[in-house]
Amino acid sequence: MHYQVAKESADVIVLDDNFSTIVNVAKRGRAVYVNIQKFVQFQLTVSIVALMINFISACISGSAPLSVVQLLWVNLIMDTLGAIALATEPPHEGLMSKPPVGREVSLISKTMWRNMIGQSIYQLAVLLVFNFTGHQILRIEGSDTTTVLHTFIFNTFVFCQVFNEINCRDMDKINVFRGIFGSWIFLGVVVSTVIFQVIIVEFLGTIASTTPLSWELWLLSVLIGAASLMVAVILKLIPVEQKNTKHHDGYDLLPNGPELA
Repeated sequence: MHYQVAKESADVIVLDDNFSTIVNVAKRGRAVYVNIQKFVQFQLTVSIVALMINFISACISGSAPLSVVQLLWVNLIMDTLGAIALATEPPHEGLMSKPPVGREVSLISKTMWRNMIGQSIYQLAVLLVFNFTGHQILRIEGSDTTTVLHTFIFNTFVFCQVFNEINCRDMDKINVFRGIFGSWIFLGVVVSTVIFQVIIVEFLGTIASTTPLSWELWLLSVLIGAASLMVAVILKLIPVEQKNTKHHDGYDLLPNGPELA
């Protein structure tokens, strides 16, 4: 009788008589919350850069470097593939070392703003430089120089998102490759994105308004994208101030800063 009353009034019922089940449930719940934050950080960064590069270029030069079909591919990376990759990240033990998140806490944290603003500034700066001075920097010659330049900008933009997707695996820690081989869905999405990007650039020029690039331009696109990994390291060395508040359950917020691991 008492057991039934307690069962009906309880918030959580352990069916297997194993208290560690509660720990696993809490860990997976926190993993869902953190994975949503990862995806939001990735999505907003892509949206900010894609919007600003086309807007600024259109206002100054009258043309946008990213075509409609290219933006559709970017949206596919951002909304579908990005969600699959980041939302399926498995939980790790470090989640249980952090205090619970209160209901009044914003989903977009100051750490996320730091990462998004920093990555957006880097990507916009690089893409705008190539957009307005790319002919001189890359020494592009021929009748289709504008198409080559816009294809290079599109390719570089996509690889920036590929590597930034890896950055989003951890918003605080520098080592974003930890456990990456245990997340086969994430690896599959990244590899698929790269393969489809090669197909779009090299073989679907009529549809996507692209033209095949030389291996030098491909290498440069990858290197510029990979540089976002170093940008992320620098950003994570910047401490983010947090309010020293207590949750209703008495937990203190842990100091926020880069965890060198």
